[in-house]
Amino acid sequence: MSSLNKEVLCVILGGGAGSRLYPLTERRSKPAVPLGGKYRLIDIPVSNCLNSGFNRIFVLTQFNSASLNRHIKNCYHFDVFSHGFVDILAAEQTPTNKDWFQGTADAVRQTMVRLDEYDYNYVLILSGDQLYQMDLEAFLEQHLEKDSELTIATIPVVAEEATGFGIMKVNQNAEIESFIEKPDKDILPQWTSDVPEVYAKENKHYLASMGIYLFKKESLRQLFELNPTEVDFGKGIIPFAINNLYKVHSFAYNGYWTDIGTIRSFFDANLELAMPIPRFNLYDAHNQIFTRSRMLSPSKLLGTKCTHVLLGDGCIINAKEISQSVIGIRSRIGRGTVIRRVIMMGLDQYESPEELASQDIIPKGIGEDCHIENAIIDINCRIGNKVVIKGSSNLEDTETDLYSVVDGIVVLKKSATIPAGTKIGDI
Repeated sequence: MSSLNKEVLCVILGGGAGSRLYPLTERRSKPAVPLGGKYRLIDIPVSNCLNSGFNRIFVLTQFNSASLNRHIKNCYHFDVFSHGFVDILAAEQTPTNKDWFQGTADAVRQTMVRLDEYDYNYVLILSGDQLYQMDLEAFLEQHLEKDSELTIATIPVVAEEATGFGIMKVNQNAEIESFIEKPDKDILPQWTSDVPEVYAKENKHYLASMGIYLFKKESLRQLFELNPTEVDFGKGIIPFAINNLYKVHSFAYNGYWTDIGTIRSFFDANLELAMPIPRFNLYDAHNQIFTRSRMLSPSKLLGTKCTHVLLGDGCIINAKEISQSVIGIRSRIGRGTVIRRVIMMGLDQYESPEELASQDIIPKGIGEDCHIENAIIDINCRIGNKVVIKGSSNLEDTETDLYSVVDGIVVLKKSATIPAGTKIGDI
């Protein structure tokens, strides 16, 4: 670890209400949403920080933060000699401020008084709901080399994607000359940048902000003082910095990155993890993903045909077939059941043999002779025998007490009970 890394404080933004990820965010914050069978979204930015040698990390939270707090408390422990930590900074009312976080910049502004209890010269700001692996130490090195006041991580995107991001024009010295938040389609041709030939061939002519920022402490403080009413980085702070000749540079990222902001993006990113060579590598010895160590038993498969399946620990699987699916920790699936393109988040705890034998309640997990396709099954669901659930693009968005249909995907809500013989979706 470089001695300069010790001058960095990392701030991970926990996000707002997460309405686009509803119903997964009905009872938890976005960073606490399970990922890849055993992780949570928050594990991705925290792991990027730790793998890059940054071990002083704050997570800013506001909505539905109980499960996120519990996960961080149970997961990230450092020895007493390292001075490292992963701590929660929850939105709080104070004698001088009665408001909750109003936006990304306001969240950091309100917590600066807590950051100032530490020695630091740089603030690294990250999002809590993105999937990527980045060398953040190289990010810092470029920031120092160019003596930047603000460095923004950027990624090339095509025109169809550009309208959903902050787009910037960057010169050959990586200086950001202008910036626009979510430009209209008709003005996009004015916002192309020079990109490497490999991206130009893919029509990725636009440089999008990844929502990852590195500030000099004093520059950030000054920007807040000059913009006391601005609440967002993308809409207010960043355009002001560029327009007022602050030294703002782009850090060009050329790896896999996706913003897990919708049910569809969450669904597709998870299922890709089960493919033979996914773009996000869970098996990188130098960039491992850290999470809670649960000491679970090995998973057990009994006569199940599996094709492209990511299987968490502690599962007992009797299913007939599972294909292109992610099965979370402690999952139970009964005999004769077929699972295709499903994210099953698993169980918080096992049921006892007595509970499993009870006739009064459906056991946790999936029963026998079920058929489930194109679905997300949240934690602790109970699905009876002979249940059929089929998501499809033919389905309209639907909201019920037990499940939602979002973009053709059936999402069973946390702890939902689906009686035997139920049919949901495109049957």
